[in-house]
Amino acid sequence: MTRVAPDLRLSDILSALSYALDITEGQRPGHAVRTCLIGMRLAEAIGLPGDERGPLFYALLLKDLGCSSNAARLCALFGADDRALKRDHKLSEWTRPLPSLAYALRHAMPEASPLARVLRVASLGTRERGSGREMMQTRCDRGAEIAATLGFTEATREAIRTLDEHWDGRGMPQGLPGPAIPLLGRIVGLAQTTEVFASAFGVEAAIAVAQERKGSWFDPALVEALRGLRRATTFWAQVRGPDPQAHLAVLEPEDEVLVADEARLDIIAHAFAQVIDAKSPYTYRHSEGVAELAVGIGRVLGFADGELSDLRRAALLHDIGKLGVSNTILDKPGRLTDEEKAQIRLHPAYTQQILSRVDAFRDLVEVASAHHEQPRWHRLPPGTTGGAPVAASRVLAVADIGEALTADRPYRAGLPREEMLAIPGRDAGVAVCAESVKALAAHLG
Repeated sequence: MTRVAPDLRLSDILSALSYALDITEGQRPGHAVRTCLIGMRLAEAIGLPGDERGPLFYALLLKDLGCSSNAARLCALFGADDRALKRDHKLSEWTRPLPSLAYALRHAMPEASPLARVLRVASLGTRERGSGREMMQTRCDRGAEIAATLGFTEATREAIRTLDEHWDGRGMPQGLPGPAIPLLGRIVGLAQTTEVFASAFGVEAAIAVAQERKGSWFDPALVEALRGLRRATTFWAQVRGPDPQAHLAVLEPEDEVLVADEARLDIIAHAFAQVIDAKSPYTYRHSEGVAELAVGIGRVLGFADGELSDLRRAALLHDIGKLGVSNTILDKPGRLTDEEKAQIRLHPAYTQQILSRVDAFRDLVEVASAHHEQPRWHRLPPGTTGGAPVAASRVLAVADIGEALTADRPYRAGLPREEMLAIPGRDAGVAVCAESVKALAAHLG
């Protein structure tokens, strides 16, 4: 069983997991961490009181907790890759009509004819008026809800909820003006935009954009504080360097350092399972369902309590790599192309890359990322288990198949339980573990 170091900081875990949120948003890995560095330096520049810096710190790291909740809708509206849509949206001045129209024309149905694309944009402007605000509301509310699940304060939740509100009242989702926007939300919003433009075009360009949007998007006082950082070359080198996460610890307020224990690790796994499952309407509760089946199978097979705890966490996080796969593929009703299949097959590698960043989950990496590695079932010598990770991977693979077969998918309806059990049963001992299939039947029986 994974043993948590007594001094393991919650911020270390969440900053590592924030890389999963970055790929969902179509951003370069480390986007949230870099945003946190910028936001905390702004807080220092304006003299933000110490008791507000802890809530700000976690709001900056977790600002995109709700990012997966609107991916499917966004993809369906535009007929385009949700990651590209999200990436370009952060670079667009979407409150103005012409830039908003240009954004739609760039992205609507990229593979279609010019006429079809224009018609889709026209449809978005008439039939879908208000859908942007609705999607933003869903995203912000969902992010705040998951932050509450993680146990963060109202100040953190409200900063996440209001990060896309603008100083002139033309932001989303509520259209709050000026000081009605919580200060922490204003800081997160400016830090986010600054990071995006600094990563894409450089620090000078980012500060120029902030200056252009001063008084419209951003609090003028915060923009002036940002301008004061223009010549902080050491700071920007840390932000844009190869390991921005290494500079986080010194910015976390010492009197608000949170430590991760076993119970909190379970909460984190459940919270990120919610982020994962919100990516597609066809995976609603998939991670939770797989975890329930996996633990049930493990109990039948006699797993110890510690092994069941690790198995549950691995099951909850096994599809975290799917956050990096476009909904054009995840929700496609027809047959996937070879290229699309290759994209799907990358998600276990993404899972491995993300979880490998989290020391507290190091024992879960092999199990969570190997749930599609079917050839291992018949390579093991007779009479051997291959050790706890292999045994847990076998269980997780069967639980994943079982839950997927009983759930609705874009290309078929969910199967009855009896039919679901028959399908892995046909491959038992070859493509999947025969003992785990029997244990699944016993658990469900």
